[in-house]
Amino acid sequence: MPINFTTNERPTIGVELELHLVDAETGDLVSAASEILDEMGSGHPGGEHPTAKHELFQSTVEIITGVCDTPAEAHADLMATLDELRSYTEPRGIVLISSGTHPFAMARDQLVSPSQRYHDLIEAMQWPARRLLICGMHVHVGVSDGERAITVINELTRHLPLFLALSSSSPFFEGEDSGLASARSKVFESLPTAGLPPQISDWVDFETFMAHLLDADCISSIREVWWDIRPHPDFGTVELRMCDATPTVREAVALAAFAQALVEWTNRRIDAGTLPPPPREWTVRENRWLAGRYGIEASLIVVDQPSGVAERRPVRELVTALVDELMPIAAEFGSEAELGVVLEVLERGTGTQRQRRLLERGGTLVDVVHQLARELSDDVLAP
Repeated sequence: MPINFTTNERPTIGVELELHLVDAETGDLVSAASEILDEMGSGHPGGEHPTAKHELFQSTVEIITGVCDTPAEAHADLMATLDELRSYTEPRGIVLISSGTHPFAMARDQLVSPSQRYHDLIEAMQWPARRLLICGMHVHVGVSDGERAITVINELTRHLPLFLALSSSSPFFEGEDSGLASARSKVFESLPTAGLPPQISDWVDFETFMAHLLDADCISSIREVWWDIRPHPDFGTVELRMCDATPTVREAVALAAFAQALVEWTNRRIDAGTLPPPPREWTVRENRWLAGRYGIEASLIVVDQPSGVAERRPVRELVTALVDELMPIAAEFGSEAELGVVLEVLERGTGTQRQRRLLERGGTLVDVVHQLARELSDDVLAP
């Protein structure tokens, strides 16, 4: 089954950020997405806003950028949609938060969005889908063709746990501390086509894999394959999907800068013939677990290429070294400042760590919601 891949001659970026709608006083979720998005969509083709969209539950809204050349452009794009969205939420007493999970809301209390595809998802997946009270952040980076996309994905899989660790912002689920840095990642991977991708050898192998799923009626569209990283043929991108929704736009854009520079670095090593073999699936799977459990305090498995000997190295060390490697590329893109925010997260702590620190100071889960609202509004990491 041939799948056409849209050509991108440069590593453009796009960012998708999912948001919770919460009551400004109680901090609980509010199922108001339909009325808000209907008003926002008025006057747009088909009554649909171009950069604010429905998600599974009516207590969630997704905002998206257009095709951007730089992280700074993506930041401005997201902030413009956020400002417009707030003009509809604030008069209703609703504020916005961005985190992998809401700290205490119950999934069973949420209303499903009106789109038939969401109701079909609930019917097909049942309990795993009904528990998807989660928010993620996705980054698209443009690549030249499908064959290149598979090679880039195989290499970037090595680094997926770093993105999960840096974005982790979901320690709580339905009022309980999960003990994890990212509870969202464990909830989402319960879907049959979510989690780490299988090892795909080339674009023909990807086409064959998708054809088998479609022919067997396991999926109705390749959009229903929700891997942590996947090719997006229509957009001509590699899409990184493993991140929790980050509490600030600055963090989301920092990870976009990280992804853009990493894809370009990978492209250059492909062209130079210096790209190492793809990582073994078992090491990435274990590292994904470690990142989801411990966040940036994790130590991950690193296999020495010449000897094949495995050792453990701290996420902080791995991220710092990789940012140093990528900074010259970021300088070419004019995104040094955005990439530097990755190091700020190492210093200030992830969303998960900032939420738990508030509880350690005597705060409540409602206080956590209010802190998350301030972080998104001010676009500043909380102490």
